[in-house]
Amino acid sequence: MTAIVSRVLAATLLALTAMSALAAADPLENIRSLLADAQYEKALPRLNSFLKENPEHAEARFLKGLALAEEGRADEAQSVFLELTGDYPDLPEPHNNLAVLYAAKGDYALARDSLLLAISHHPGYATAHENLGDIYARLAGVAYGKALEIDADNQTARVKLAMVRELFSERGPSTGSAPKSNAP
Repeated sequence: MTAIVSRVLAATLLALTAMSALAAADPLENIRSLLADAQYEKALPRLNSFLKENPEHAEARFLKGLALAEEGRADEAQSVFLELTGDYPDLPEPHNNLAVLYAAKGDYALARDSLLLAISHHPGYATAHENLGDIYARLAGVAYGKALEIDADNQTARVKLAMVRELFSERGPSTGSAPKSNAP
């Protein structure tokens, strides 16, 4: 009887060990779920706790940047993404999300530069290419606007500026006009 109990206990311990290993295999799963459910206020403390023990964990740092950005804490998110691009320059996602934050501030030149870096590290990164197209269109709008400031009678610039504005209007062909971030 003790042999059977010992084997059952051994099997139970083995199963518990395996379950613990599986749970520990992806410590960010719960955090990703919170972020997907837009529960940023719950995800951030967990991310901060995880990062205290794993300060170089690139994905956790990236998720923290996303959570901060979604909470409207753009300056803090920008700092996180800037640090990531310095520590992991070959990762395209932090460059892309940094570009999104720059574009939201109207700094299209910095957004363009960030996207070009993302693409240089990952040429097949479609989101960065799409966002770069949006940034070039925004830069074109700025240039057409400047042309009209200089020459208010420039009808060609006026038509082109109207086309760019239509591209980014709520009623235009592209309702998702802001550059896209890499959300989970």
